Amino acid sequence: MSTTQIATPASHWDIFCTVVDNYGDIGVTWRLAKQLAAEYHIKVNLWVDDLHSFSHILPNLIATKRQQTFNGVNIFQWNNPLDIEYQAGSVIIEAFACELPEQVKTIIEQRHKQSQSLAPHWLNLEYLSAEDWVDGCHGLPSTQVNGVKKWFYFPGFNRKTGGLICEQHLFKEREQWQSDLNNKMTLFKQLGLTGINHHDTVISVFSYETEALTALIRLWQTSTTAIHVLIPKGRSLTSIAPFIPGETNNLIPGQHVKLGNLTLHILPMTDQTGFDRLLWSCDFNIVRGEDSFLRAQWAAKPFIWHIYPQEDDYHLVKLQAFMKIYCDNLAAEISTAWCKLNLAFNQDDQHAVVNHWQQLNSVILPLQQHALNWPNNALDDADLASRLVQFVKNS
Repeated sequence: MSTTQIATPASHWDIFCTVVDNYGDIGVTWRLAKQLAAEYHIKVNLWVDDLHSFSHILPNLIATKRQQTFNGVNIFQWNNPLDIEYQAGSVIIEAFACELPEQVKTIIEQRHKQSQSLAPHWLNLEYLSAEDWVDGCHGLPSTQVNGVKKWFYFPGFNRKTGGLICEQHLFKEREQWQSDLNNKMTLFKQLGLTGINHHDTVISVFSYETEALTALIRLWQTSTTAIHVLIPKGRSLTSIAPFIPGETNNLIPGQHVKLGNLTLHILPMTDQTGFDRLLWSCDFNIVRGEDSFLRAQWAAKPFIWHIYPQEDDYHLVKLQAFMKIYCDNLAAEISTAWCKLNLAFNQDDQHAVVNHWQQLNSVILPLQQHALNWPNNALDDADLASRLVQFVKNS
């Protein structure tokens, strides 16, 4: 069969993803694909253009193999043009406005002309945002020149949006993990981390380059109690270069550097389950992007969101929109302390981020309680996958 031949619609779903910023986009689509397969028994074909980056969060993935299956999901190498025979499924998702291959768009158009019932549901899965305009744009169709409809699916924080990615049993698993301190100590040992005691403060860092992190490290090394910062090889290391003897590229997982009462630990890469457990095991998490940002919320621990910088500081608008929702029912002194810390970190303001971190100590207990309550409130009775399945049925 040629790649443009019309066929009876198959029941599977296709998800197309281009890898941006190494792990963000693929992190979201991989979680969604796994959940659709596991909880809804949907056959999912995940097309990815960069299997090498994907393999960092799926270690058993073979970057040179064009087709393989993990967690019930078929993973395909997406070359442009497609060099693997393509059969369209009942749903086609282009993640984050990636451009579908011409062969795929041709099949969609041909099926639409033959019969609208044969045309796949075509959706664009957008980035997560807490901005008000998302409510009005979620679920809107965009009619293409050829008459085919593409639907815009916006994740979000209320029932007017597409919801948030969250596996059915995630919160229960997290609660069981956090109820036993031995779990985190065992994890730290498995990661090759040494010298961490039960009562020590542990902070995970998965950020972009920023002098705000450099300033915090200077502060933390003067702490009166032990602090451990867990940091993977990558962009965050640029911010700790002044404290590392030699080149940061020469650092290896398990290596640590002691600076006063602060110890910097270099983390190995891990799969998504391991990353979730890492966030569950830390007292505070600094995260970036979208996938890690949401998993930090599900970890039920205080966090800083280092949002991806955009022109004209538009990323700060997105940050402010989320902070407004996150702090909706918080007392003013707690909300102010946390919001100012996040803003200072995202503005690379070294002086302000140090001051606001110190002020956070006075509200850390109620902030921790808020972080614990937030996941159930944010999920709002339905996760993204369940809303997505229902949206396809109704559209």
